[in-house]
Amino acid sequence: MSDVTVARPSSTVVLVRESGDTPELLLMRRHQRSAFGGAHAFPGGVLEDADSLVADQCAGITPDDADAMLGVDHGLAYFSAAIRELFEESGVLLATIGRRGVNLNAARDGLNDGTLDWRSFVADNDVRLHCDTLQYFSFWITPEALPRRFSTRFFLAAMPEDQDAGHCGGELTDSCWLSADAALAAHRDGAISLHFPTIRTLEALAAHRTLDELLEWAAARAREGVPCIFPKIEKRRGEPRVIVAGRDSGALE
Repeated sequence: MSDVTVARPSSTVVLVRESGDTPELLLMRRHQRSAFGGAHAFPGGVLEDADSLVADQCAGITPDDADAMLGVDHGLAYFSAAIRELFEESGVLLATIGRRGVNLNAARDGLNDGTLDWRSFVADNDVRLHCDTLQYFSFWITPEALPRRFSTRFFLAAMPEDQDAGHCGGELTDSCWLSADAALAAHRDGAISLHFPTIRTLEALAAHRTLDELLEWAAARAREGVPCIFPKIEKRRGEPRVIVAGRDSGALE
């Protein structure tokens, strides 16, 4: 029998806003005891059962198109998880709400502490999930050698102009808006810690200088087909290194 840990299906959202000459991205610092060990990362997390139960409330993309885009069954669950996790962790909700008087702060708290179910929140408040605001652009599977593994779909989304973002204060201990170049520089200087997939994602995003360019680039990747990045970890000269597509991609961060 294999002792390789199964990779848990997950969604991550790169939230982007215009800022001066270069777009800024929302990064959130994970709790030291979390799987990310105090590193900064994009909002996201694992799929929950409720994510596959709200397909009727997903707008802008059909179930068949979502399945084809991601190459899975129940692809809309990944879009739902992306919107849910972004809301839980940052307070930003990519949706419209049909019911008046909904207390979003209380709903966010309830989702985070488990007293509110995502399916109930969506159905009871006539929430329409804006799945078409998410641009699918990257797919990573954690190396088999690691004890905690994720099969993660990355989505890009523009920050809504009428909302504010802030970390939830539980699993997340800090949040900041940085350009891709600034985030990479902060990591090199030791001001923040970034894991390997975050670094590679930031490097790709840094090549685009406007929000529109980023969104167009992400949309083109989805149309062309997003490849799976499945790195391995090998030791070279006693140091663990990440190997992607047969090429040495630097020391494990």
